[in-house]
Amino acid sequence: MTSHLRSILLSLLVAVVTTAAVVVVTYLSFPVTGIRVEGATMYPESDAWDAVSQHASLLTLNDEKLERRVEANPWVEGAEVLEDTESGIVTVEVEERRPVLDAEVEGQRRTLALDGGALPGLGGVGLQRVELDEDQVGDVLRVGRVLKEGGLRMESVDSAGPGGIAATVEGRQVVFAEDVSGTQVRALGDAMGRWRESAVFDLRSPGRVVVTADADVGDGTGSL
Repeated sequence: MTSHLRSILLSLLVAVVTTAAVVVVTYLSFPVTGIRVEGATMYPESDAWDAVSQHASLLTLNDEKLERRVEANPWVEGAEVLEDTESGIVTVEVEERRPVLDAEVEGQRRTLALDGGALPGLGGVGLQRVELDEDQVGDVLRVGRVLKEGGLRMESVDSAGPGGIAATVEGRQVVFAEDVSGTQVRALGDAMGRWRESAVFDLRSPGRVVVTADADVGDGTGSL
């Protein structure tokens, strides 16, 4: 073995030993001692553990990669990873998707969250199954986004028919058709504050919120 080859092998050995020493020191100094998942009911904490390698260190943990792994789960809309250098615990704060629509669309069952994400089930949420076409699914998601931008949350789609779509928004009954404007959403929020008793808020007239005792969407079940 030539001296040049021995020098190369020695350099490689030193590099390997140095790397191993750095890994050991890094782990011993800032080990990941635990993983805690907050805000989740459907996302299993074991999945977060599986996404972190054994003997992981806070110094080498890739937070963005872990967040992407968690967000790959269909129940997760967003995730944020927080590290506690004193305890070594990694906290994963999860914002979960919630099903708002259990629909029969062209013979296929679809369970959707408000952002349009398809979910593998209802996740324990009781929803009324409704029959919709693709255009109506688009209407629901679009109106849901406008409501969310205005600070109101669509909780479920309850019925649908030729006369429109009935939904529960902030615990109140709301009826809409194809489009709802931001102006209507602001007026809806005001009307909900004034009308505490049982009422239906009809958004099918452009630019208006009509407060009524009932509203028929033509689904065959009569008034709401």
